[in-house]
Amino acid sequence: MENKKCIKTSIGGQAVLEGVMMKGPDYIATSVRKKSGEIIVDKQPVNAVIKKNKLAKLPIVRGVVNFIQSMVLGVKTLMLSADLYDFEEDEATYEPSKFDLWLEKVFKNKDAVIYTSVVLALFLSVALFIFLPAFITRLVTPFISLDFVKSLIEGVVRMAIFVAYVLLVSQTKEIKRVFQYHGAEHKSIACYEHGEELTVENVRKYSRFHPRCGTSFLIEVMIIGIIVFSFVTWSNLALRIVIKLALLPLVAGLAYEFIKFAGRCDNKLMRALSAPGLWLQRITTKEPDDEQIEVAIRSLTEVIPKNEEDAKW
Repeated sequence: MENKKCIKTSIGGQAVLEGVMMKGPDYIATSVRKKSGEIIVDKQPVNAVIKKNKLAKLPIVRGVVNFIQSMVLGVKTLMLSADLYDFEEDEATYEPSKFDLWLEKVFKNKDAVIYTSVVLALFLSVALFIFLPAFITRLVTPFISLDFVKSLIEGVVRMAIFVAYVLLVSQTKEIKRVFQYHGAEHKSIACYEHGEELTVENVRKYSRFHPRCGTSFLIEVMIIGIIVFSFVTWSNLALRIVIKLALLPLVAGLAYEFIKFAGRCDNKLMRALSAPGLWLQRITTKEPDDEQIEVAIRSLTEVIPKNEEDAKW
């Protein structure tokens, strides 16, 4: 039997509405299956700050830059997939909400909507995953003197809130389909990394779990945050939150470096350290059908560079 070469690639992706986005070193491709069955592909060149600025390529810094760019790209891609997919809404029965009308009135420029969405997402994330866990921990640990124990409890509370949130949103029909496309994204990348031809049959046999997933990144942010934030004072809750916000770029940068390293290495230690993120992917990914795999393959083939060296870490 022919031995297949293993390709450790930097190509990553994101599940969108009825489709998959793949980002390679040179291009970003978003493929969406319309209700007619046709697959529509939007392909754009990568316009990344990290490719143009030497400072943005530094360890830790590149993680922060990638995180911000990924959030912006994620919102853009979701909006693009909604445009590509042929929603059959009856205008006679559909009435936009007051919030929708306000957005259209205030933000006539689509880019303004995108960046506003990112800011709102960051604000809600801070409230839900930084302020709330710290507040709850402060209430339940009045007699604990060790700051590390408090930080550990705070981290557990944060993870519990996050898992509960993911479980809640995963119950909707639309999100379940997005999670299937998420699984198709992972399986197709794994097939490519193992040097196999990108066919539905080949992709289907690979795992829907991948160490470079954004879900794993978020879990690593929380785990690394427990360690880093244990050095932050608990004497003043407001001051603690301010310092934690200032340290978030460092935590995100460290988590990015870990995920990047985990994507290159396959040994018992890295598998053990990557396990929490892979466990959560049991919720955020679902087994895709053949049509969903076809969409993921279409996006992936559009971003694979002619020179495989350009796709590697």
